[in-house]
This record gives sequence, structure tokens and C-alpha cells, in this order.
Amino acid sequence: MARENAQAVPSGALWERDAELAAVSAAVDGLCEGHDTGGLLVFTGEAGIGKTAVLGEVERVAAGRCTVWTARGGETVTSVPFHVVRQLLQPALVSLGPVEAREYLGDWYEIAGPALGIAQPGGRQVDPQGVVDGLVAAVSRLVMLHWPLILVIDDAHWADQESLRWLAAFAERLDDLPVLLVVAHRDGEATGDSARHLETVGRAARPGTSLATLTAFTPDATAGLTRATLGEGADDPFCREVWAVTGGNPYETVELLAKVRAAGMEPVESTAGALRELNAKARGRGLVATLEGLGTDATKLAWSAAVLGTNITLRLAAELTGLGTEDAAHGARLLREARILTGGDDALEFVHPLIATAVYQSVPAAARTALHGQAAWAVTRSGRSAAEASRHLLEVHPDDDPEIVDQLRRAAREHLAVGAPEAAYRCLERALAEPPLPETHATVLYELGCAALLTSPNGTVAHLRAALAMDGLEPGTRTDAVCRLSQALVHLGHVSEAVQTIGREAARLEPGPDRMRLQAVHYMWEGIHTGEADALERSRVLREIAQPLTGRDNSERALLILRAFDAMTRGENAELVVELCDRALVNGRLAPGLGWTDTEWSFELLIMLGGSYLFADRLDRAEALFAEALRIYEISGWSGGHLAIAHAFVGYVHRRRGRLVEAEGYLRESLRLADRVGEELPMHWDAACMLIDTLLCRGHLGRAQEIADRYHFGPPYPSILILPDAQSVRGRLLLAQGRTKEAIDELESASHAAAETDRYNTVLAPWQHLLARAVAPRDPRRAAELAADARRQAERFGTDTAIGEALRCAAALETGQRATSLLARAVAYLESSPCAYEHAEARVAYGIAARDAGELTRGLTLARACGADTLAARARDVLREGRGGGDSRPVVTSLPPPARRRQVDPLHECAPTPTHPPDRHFCAAIRTPRVESITAERERGRR
Repeated sequence: MARENAQAVPSGALWERDAELAAVSAAVDGLCEGHDTGGLLVFTGEAGIGKTAVLGEVERVAAGRCTVWTARGGETVTSVPFHVVRQLLQPALVSLGPVEAREYLGDWYEIAGPALGIAQPGGRQVDPQGVVDGLVAAVSRLVMLHWPLILVIDDAHWADQESLRWLAAFAERLDDLPVLLVVAHRDGEATGDSARHLETVGRAARPGTSLATLTAFTPDATAGLTRATLGEGADDPFCREVWAVTGGNPYETVELLAKVRAAGMEPVESTAGALRELNAKARGRGLVATLEGLGTDATKLAWSAAVLGTNITLRLAAELTGLGTEDAAHGARLLREARILTGGDDALEFVHPLIATAVYQSVPAAARTALHGQAAWAVTRSGRSAAEASRHLLEVHPDDDPEIVDQLRRAAREHLAVGAPEAAYRCLERALAEPPLPETHATVLYELGCAALLTSPNGTVAHLRAALAMDGLEPGTRTDAVCRLSQALVHLGHVSEAVQTIGREAARLEPGPDRMRLQAVHYMWEGIHTGEADALERSRVLREIAQPLTGRDNSERALLILRAFDAMTRGENAELVVELCDRALVNGRLAPGLGWTDTEWSFELLIMLGGSYLFADRLDRAEALFAEALRIYEISGWSGGHLAIAHAFVGYVHRRRGRLVEAEGYLRESLRLADRVGEELPMHWDAACMLIDTLLCRGHLGRAQEIADRYHFGPPYPSILILPDAQSVRGRLLLAQGRTKEAIDELESASHAAAETDRYNTVLAPWQHLLARAVAPRDPRRAAELAADARRQAERFGTDTAIGEALRCAAALETGQRATSLLARAVAYLESSPCAYEHAEARVAYGIAARDAGELTRGLTLARACGADTLAARARDVLREGRGGGDSRPVVTSLPPPARRRQVDPLHECAPTPTHPPDRHFCAAIRTPRVESITAERERGRR
């Protein structure tokens, strides 16, 4: 938007602004002359302190040297989503056709385009954080097109929430862009999220150089400005009174001196007494009295302009008041002469925001409501969207009007489709106040609850409960409301309540699709609930329900996934787990309606599917599934919690594969994304747990503890299942720090939790391995029992990773040839597993135990490839000591060939039948030796 009144503020407002003007000149010179990529200038201060004048100087200094785009927040348009960012980018948006816009914005066109008003929304709710990221990318690309570019935003304290969210994100990414961002806002005017976003902008600036708080004029500056305006004849008493009356406020000083000059007053001590009365006419009731003195037509025209707030044209303002063309033109002329309005008939605006505020507040309540109603009607009649009219409808008094309810509901859907859930929430709240007709009341409550799901889970719970307590919801909508209510309860940590809510609703329904969906959701929340009362009974019922299912619809597929996840966490045979997961897919892919962005089924269900593959050694399928989630969330603009979770699980697949450096990168990004969503959320637990586990594998103990401290990783734990097991990971961290007693307490607690829930997957929760090693020095018998039980569990589960890790744990409790033999078998299993880090650990331990330089060198190579720095250093040190003769026994160069194992597929050595899972101790007597790895061809065929 080109500012029409760039020179409207007299130059006197720039007195005593030498430091600020120097900063402006340096920043503009650095940008335009290519010395700097750009930067940020932030000016704060009270109303009328001269911020707008400084921004005008930015435009003056930059004129003819670079492109300048400007925008301004407005007190009456804070409820209009993306108002400021659209205003700011209007010159670029107008110049781009649809084809060019698609070309320049690329993949972000579909995400940011609707928010900018240059593309039609997709018709469903989008992720607000994704829209913010899309806007950051879109503006960044437009910057490259129009560089060098200056973006100027005035009155940012009145910017809409959506624009401020973008501004905060953009301010943090300015380093590599040829753009200068200049922001001005009042101190202490913004509250809540607006204040938080402006604080983020302020932190991106440098105090003292690019962050400045403007102060009032000193008496000397006021005297200098007075004499520059009224002549050198202004005496000292008069000048002191000007300063005393205005408090050195630049706007009030300039306005007062303009009135003195217009009145023809002599600037001498004898007239100084009239200054207070004259100053009062420029603000508050005095300004209102001045306005009323201009006549009815001018007053009504000013009222209309104040209600419109932005995009004010003489025609539209006259239409709201019913003025004819000549009367409106006459009123506008009077308002300009009184220094209330400025600009041409097609772009009117108030001379200063203080005047706009005073005029708006002076409008009688009834007249203001009527004007907002007229404005909403005019916007709708012009063919513009319900969303554009909604800001006026929000100000209209409730009057039991079903049409207004319908308009507000349409506006809410439009707001949700462009990524503005707060605006949608306001519209639906106002619709409830109308109120809706009895037959639609529950539906409006349901829509309000859905709108609040991403921003206010507490609001979602309250509204959905109210909707479910009323009649009027269609059966399918009611089922969806119950599912969404349970999801909000889970996000708030009330898993038990979510389970009960779903259970009650399912019990009242007859058999059919809705009931099956509720059953699936019920079992899903129970499946992640760590405080489940009767886990064994739940598993039995779920097993019976899933047994005959073929996956013919999504409800059946969901139940198959839940059964697979339950079997995986309990450590049932991994072949069964994989077979159930595969039955839930359609031709190896997610079924339509069961995708990552589909809303009927919670994404937690697909996390369970991927997690089942992940811990059953099918990392190929887990990686494909989570990579698809990452890709879909990115292209769909879902860059909040969903994208954070996707990064976490992609990272953990890398961790399980032994790509520890890549895993750390994904997991840190996951936490960064989660931090943007909120604090101490369930997703923080998963990502922090995974990252600590990864850092421990790398041997970065200090970094692991930093993450634990930052995210309060420790008891009390949330009531939902953490992947991997949080207590096992914390126990491992404590052991690595030498805090053995604390570690034993933590791992004993994990033991009790496993007994209560019957969850004995030794890969997901390796507490037995850790506890066995921790208690071995004091209680070797207990350690042996734990290791033996872990080995039975591993053989029951049957994966190479589980069995190999169990053998490695058993070896840690042995000495001599027995330990070496167990490690040889562990290496053989882990060489066939997809988990390279565990293989590296076993290979290094085996090389040390066998005094075999070749095996140790292979372990060192594996450790380096994994990014396991401490493990690699240990192997390197042992090799160096062996070459240097540190031990009296030499490091041998080869190991005698071990006995060949039976040619039996390890996954079927003790395979249970899927329908009759054996007792978890059923493999106690089986000890099949395994040394050689399975051949590559046979491995590929089995996998």
C-alpha cells in the first residue's frame, strides 16, 4: 500500500531524533548499496511520540533507491485475519497474475495463497502454523523478486493475530534476505499473544541500534520547534507553557502549534494561558466538540470512516450514512480543514490514530451498532465474502436473527480454510449469542468445538460437551463430536476420561459403522494409557474382535492396527504383528480416508501402525510410512504438532537404523517445531525421549542431560505411552552418569509398570537388560534371572534385534569363553537385524572379548558409520593398546570358527500360533546356537 500521507506529519516531529535517523540512514544505505543483506529496525513509544514520523523518514531516505511497501494496523480491524500482511504485500500481489503467482510461490501457493487472497481455499481446516510458514516462504520469494526491499509496518500493536504470527516468524529469518523490516508499535498496548509476538520481534532486533524507544521532547527541543513554527518572537514563558501543556509529546506539540498559528495568536506570555484550552480541542472531548461544530454531515461522515477503519472511500462512507454526493464532499472538505481526515476521496484516512480512536469512541452505541450493520450489508451486497463482512457482524447486537447466524457460520468456515481458527472461533461465539435456532444450536456448538481444537483444547472440551448434552446433532456428527472430545481430553492429559467418554457413547449405539468407529477409538486410547486397569482383559477382547477381521473398511483396519500395536507392546510374535499391520493396508498403502491428513481418524492411529513396524524390525515399512507423513504434512502446510511428530518418528527410524547423526537432526527439529506449538505437550515427551536415547548412543552424555533438563524429562510421567519407554531411557541416562541407585529405582518402577500392563517388549522397553547390569555387582542371582527372563521375552518376540540384544545382555553377566560365545551369537543375530548401532555395540564387545583385531576393526568401522563417537573411541583405544602391548595378552588377528547353528528360521524357532499366544515363559529351555548370519538373499526374501 502506498502511503498517501507520507509527508502529512510536519518535520518538527523529528526534532531530537538524531540517533534514530542515523540508524535509519545506515540501515537503508547498507541495504541499497549492497553492504548488508538487510535487517530489522523496531521503534517503540507511547501514542503520539513520533513513530510515524520516523517511518516517514525511512520512506524519504529510500525514495528512488529501493522498493518500499507499507502497512498499518488499525484499532477497528484487529479481528480481520491477515489484514496487515495483505496490505503490506498488495503492490506485489496486484502485479502478479495467477500463473506468475504460482510460479513465484511454488509449492507454497496452495498454502499461503488463500491467506493472501490470491487463491481459493481448499474448503477444509488447515494448520495455522503451516500457513505462517507458507507466508514466510512466500514473502521471502517476493523479496528476492523485488530486492532491495523495505517493509514498513506502523501501529503493529493493532495488527491482527495472524499477521503478527507471521511477523514474529519472519523477523527471526532475516539474516539471508535483502530486505529491511521496519516496525513501530506502542509500549504496553498489546496484550496476550499479540504482546508475545511483538516481544519475539523485539528480541530479533539489537537494543541500542536497531531497537529504540522514542522519548518526549525536552523543554529546549519544544522551544526550538515552537520558534521554528511560530517565529523567533516566541518568548520563553510561552515556549515553557507549550512544553508543560503537551508534556513534550511530539504529536500534541505539532497539533497545538498548528492551532496557535491558525488562530493568529501571538506567541508571548500574555497568551500562554489559552494554550491548555486550545490543546484540549485536539483530543478527547475537545476533539469531539470540534467535530460536532463542523455540522451533522461532517460528523456522520467521520463516524462512518471510524467504523470502516480501513479502505475508506468517500462513496462507501457516504453510503453508510445516507449522504448525497455533494453533502459528502462538503463534509470531507471540512474534515480535512480541521485536520481530522486526510487523503483523496478514494483513500481517506485519519490524520493520526489518536483521532480515529477518539472519533470511534464518540459514536453513540446505538449509532455505532447501526453503522456496523450497514457496513456488513454493504460488504455482502458488493459480492464480497462472509469473512469480510464478519468483523462488522461481530459488533452488531444479538437480535435472534437466523440469517446472521448463517453468515457467521459461513465466515467461520472461510476463516478455518485460510488458517485463521481464532477468527473462526470469534464468529461462532458471536453466532451462539444471537442465538441460533434450537434445531441448529447443538451444531453451532459442535463447530465451535472443532474450531478450538488446534488452539484451545479446553474450549473444545467445554463446547463439545455442551453440544452432546443437547438434541439436534446428526448421528454421524455426534459420533465425530465424541471422537474429537476424546482427542482433546487426551491432548490435555486426561486419557482415562477420554476412554470413559468413548465407552459410554459406544454402549448406547446399536452395532454398525459408528459403533465400530467408537470401539476402535476406545481401544486406541486404552492402548496408549499407562494407567489401564485391566490390560490383560483388554488384550483378550481386542484379540477376539480382530481375529475374524479382513480389513474391508476403515473401522476394521483401525481395529487391526490396534491389535497389532497391542501385540507389539506385549512382545507377542513379531510375525503376527507384521501380518496384522499388512492386513490394515490396501495394496501396501494407507486406505483412502485413513491418511495422515484425514480428520475422521486421529493421526495417533497411524503412529501406532508405524510404531508396530518400527519395533518389529520392519524399519523399511516404518520409514516409508513416516516419510510419507513428513512429505504430506509439508506439502499440506501442516507444520505444527503434526509435523513435529512426523520429524520425531522419521528421526527415530534413523536412530534404529544406526544413522545417529541424521536422527539427531530430525529429532532436534521435532522439538523446535513442538516448542512453537506450546510447552510441555505429549509430543515433547516422545521427541525428547527419542533424542536422549540417540544422544546416549552417540556417547554425548552432557547433551542428553541438557535435553532432559530443558524438557523436565523424569517423573512424574504422563499417563500416555511414550515411544520408546521413557523409564528405560531415563534409567540408561542415570547409569551412564554413574547414578546407579537412582537408575535401579527408576528401572524397578518400569518393572512394576510392565507387570501391571503386561507390556514386555524388550526392544521397546529394555529395562530388564539395564536393570540386570545395574544389580549384577550386588545381586548376581537377580541379574541372571532378569537376563534369562528378557531372553525368553526376546525369543518369544522373535526379531533379530530382540534376540541379539538379549544375548548381549546375557554376555555382560558372564566372563571368559562363555561371554565370548554369547557375544558371537549376539553378533550373528544383530548382523541380520536392521539396527546397525546395536550391531556395532555387539561387534566391538565381541572383538574386545575375543581379543580379535579384525572383529574390533569391523566394530570400529560400524561405530564410525553410525556416528557413535564414544563407542568408536573405545574401540580405537583398545586397538591402540593392543598394538602397543598394553595388555600382556596379544590381540589375535582372527577367531576360530564357531559351531554352525541349526538351519532354522529364527523367527520360527519357537513361533507361537497367532490365535493362542503362549505364556511369556514358554521358550525357557530353548537355546539355539547362532553364529553365522543369514545370507543376504534369504534375508531379503524373508523381509
